[in-house]
Amino acid sequence: MILSASRRTDIPTFYSEWFFNRIKEGFLYVRNPMNAHQISRIDLSPEVVDCIVFWTKNPIPMLPRLPELDAYKYYFQFTLTGYGKDMETNLPDKKGQLIPAFQELAGKIGKKRVIWRYDPIVFTKKYTPDYHIRAFTQIAEALDGCTEKCVISFVDIYAKNRKNMQVVDSYEMSHDDLEAFAKAIADIARSHGMSMATCAEVVDLEKCGIEHNCCIDKKLIEEIIGCDIKVAKDKSQRPECGCMESVEIGSYNTCLNGCKYCYANYSPDAVKANCKCYDPASPLLCGSVGEYDKITERKVKSLKQTQLSFRFDGQE
Repeated sequence: MILSASRRTDIPTFYSEWFFNRIKEGFLYVRNPMNAHQISRIDLSPEVVDCIVFWTKNPIPMLPRLPELDAYKYYFQFTLTGYGKDMETNLPDKKGQLIPAFQELAGKIGKKRVIWRYDPIVFTKKYTPDYHIRAFTQIAEALDGCTEKCVISFVDIYAKNRKNMQVVDSYEMSHDDLEAFAKAIADIARSHGMSMATCAEVVDLEKCGIEHNCCIDKKLIEEIIGCDIKVAKDKSQRPECGCMESVEIGSYNTCLNGCKYCYANYSPDAVKANCKCYDPASPLLCGSVGEYDKITERKVKSLKQTQLSFRFDGQE
């Protein structure tokens, strides 16, 4: 099983105590976002968790406690952009705290296991292509030697972020201008030892030196765990997404980063209400099991292919 922690919220920043408690207990509960009374019980034993993928904008709360994960294999997707607090309201200072945190994390677990995400890219009157190129250059210079890959995406407009994107006057670039921009940042990344990839993008930027990415990456996971895995593409994600199947353990409307482009929160009031229910000792991320909730054990198993396989001439 591959554990996603999490596309829906920032567990390392706000819920690391809960996560470490769940690791100690050996299980957690996840509420079905499409059926609130349906809860899955997820086994967290190292025998079934092949790899954990953390998604975060701030891993600082986790850094002192990483040894508690020694029984597990994992890597981080670390989002670090050039936006100010008008776009990413509640993030710590990037130059003073987040860039040093990225450097420290890479020093602890290795540059292969920390992916830099400069996404999503939003173009506005303030955050112009030139602005992004300058910001990208400064961050890339600071992260030289700390990562092998940078992932980008361009903001998608959903019902949950449409109003905020209208407020900041976001706009789309022409295809030719977008290619020129993409080539510029790809060249910058390469000059600092990083490959470039896009996340769930329709646009093909291969001629700019940017490949389509898998954030839940089979090849990377196999390198990290030292073993082949048998896993299929995640059909629950958008067609453009190249991710492998994983078990998502986060909850929507629980992230307090306050990013204007966020698609995982639909209501500030819902976020506040959910966060008030946070109990680090609860099996659920935010909330408790109710009278009408049904808990079902989710069948999970290791994806490792531990037996030798032989290929003979004429066989595939």
